[in-house]
Amino acid sequence: MTHPLLTEDMIETYQRDGVVLIKGLFADHVDTLRAGVERNMDTPGPYASNNDKPGETGRFFDDYCNWQRIPEFEDVIHGSDAAQVAAELMQSRTAQMFHDHVLVKEPGTSMATPWHQDGPYYFVEGRQTISFWSPLDPVTQASLRCVAGSHLWEKPVLPTRWVKGDAFFDPAPYMPVPDPDAEGMDIREWEMAPGDAVAFNYGILHGARGNSTDQRRRAFSLRLVGDDARYVERPGPTSPPFPGHDMIPGQKLREDWFPVLWGR
Repeated sequence: MTHPLLTEDMIETYQRDGVVLIKGLFADHVDTLRAGVERNMDTPGPYASNNDKPGETGRFFDDYCNWQRIPEFEDVIHGSDAAQVAAELMQSRTAQMFHDHVLVKEPGTSMATPWHQDGPYYFVEGRQTISFWSPLDPVTQASLRCVAGSHLWEKPVLPTRWVKGDAFFDPAPYMPVPDPDAEGMDIREWEMAPGDAVAFNYGILHGARGNSTDQRRRAFSLRLVGDDARYVERPGPTSPPFPGHDMIPGQKLREDWFPVLWGR
């Protein structure tokens, strides 16, 4: 039986376009996630950054891979319906944890999140992948922007460092980062309530506007994989790196590090 938050049309949209809006996915968990974000910002992890970029105003905090030390995140990851919804959208029998990500743009933050695909930074490949991006504050001016269908492009987009803008790996196997506005691409973006979530494939080109409002914009992101996801080697260290994982190409992600959250 399809989850109540989903329709067959939404599942078809996700498979075709690689991105769909899920109203209220984390609606019952907003206060818990807000508390988790505050804990995360008070005690940042080793990957935390304020994305300090010359000429930009405000504060753009992001951090990832903290769910095992932030109890609020762990409670929501295990206690919400996100994993089941993910499996149904991916058309997978299982939904397996990959990592969490927190993004906070304080009022007056001018820096936009650059256009990128998540997949090229990761050591995982597969058709069945999903990211949830959920605002914890009202998004009255559209923020997250996704290029529909970009998960089906023949070549991945070059992963770059957000502040410096330089290439993460050797550019040879990748296509240059496009300009979706100038090139007239099909950009999807929504006004959202706290707890809504945009679901998108790791191959979707996406970015996010700066925050020109007078209110904070906090977002919690959850990254999961499905049945066909496998470990792959990249031209250099990945982000997140997960040092010491000991996996080999073609292997499913080890379940003691990346637990299966839901299965049929």
